[in-house]
Amino acid sequence: MTYAPARILLLGGTGFVGRHVCEKLTRQGGSMTVITRRTSQASAIQNLPRVTIIEGDVYNPAFLTQCMQQHDVVINLIAILHGTPAAFEKAHVQLPQVIAQACQDSGVHRLIHISALGASLTGPSEYQRSKARGEDVLKQAGLELTLLQPSVIFGKEDKFLNLFAQLQSITPIVPLAGAPTRFQAVWVEDVANAIAQCVFNSDTAGKTYELCGPEVLTLQQLVQKSGQWAGIRQGKGRLVFGIPHALAWLQAFLMEMAPGQPLMSRDNLASMQVDNVASGHALGLKDLNIEAAAVSSIAPGYLGTKGPSTALNDYRAKAGR
Repeated sequence: MTYAPARILLLGGTGFVGRHVCEKLTRQGGSMTVITRRTSQASAIQNLPRVTIIEGDVYNPAFLTQCMQQHDVVINLIAILHGTPAAFEKAHVQLPQVIAQACQDSGVHRLIHISALGASLTGPSEYQRSKARGEDVLKQAGLELTLLQPSVIFGKEDKFLNLFAQLQSITPIVPLAGAPTRFQAVWVEDVANAIAQCVFNSDTAGKTYELCGPEVLTLQQLVQKSGQWAGIRQGKGRLVFGIPHALAWLQAFLMEMAPGQPLMSRDNLASMQVDNVASGHALGLKDLNIEAAAVSSIAPGYLGTKGPSTALNDYRAKAGR
């Protein structure tokens, strides 16, 4: 049954996926409140129609309960890819506990929670295990819950294919940890569309959807293709090759020690002990009437702007030529 919720509360709305969700929902007539730690992070969405930005701490139960009042549905996009066990526990388990309690205290019953493909209590990584514990918390809260489990998400502003393409622009070879792990990368627009479908369709409550693209590619293939699509070495890309586990562990450790967000961590490496592909026995994008876009049909369009002629083209554009 379709319906139009009066107000949507969005947690994590200023991130990569959140910006696309905001745009999708506003185009479909949604009206939403986005909570952010700092309003300066919301510049990409602050001018969208029917979007209200609130600054605050979503981990504060009283604050979150107050924010939920006068809303009909809550969407939780908050997650981390890297961190300590305590950080994973806070973001993926403690926050769902706070959300569940706030929903009960405010009288909001509808919750859409973005988890992860491969979430499992027995998964090899803390990321996967904490995601599964968070799902269990929400399943036991008595809410009208929809769980979405996306594979790795790609899109114009992603920190996945873009980073691998950038890496190949500065190094002649790419020794790769987790090279044979298979992924079904999903387009961020398809994820945003899936969330919108769940917001406006109450029949999705009580269900779990695996969000996957139509192509199954190994990490090595994705990295190699990102360089090709970006025009590195005239479209040939760099030499990308897998490395043994012991060396991969050392590589991930060194990446963790580098400043800024790591490209890969030891926990990421542990996650890649299992393929990140659809189980084959769960609901998916097709059940939301979404025809998934292939990474090979989307990524060349935005990675292609990073090729060797980009700087010259930018100069010509500024010069009006």
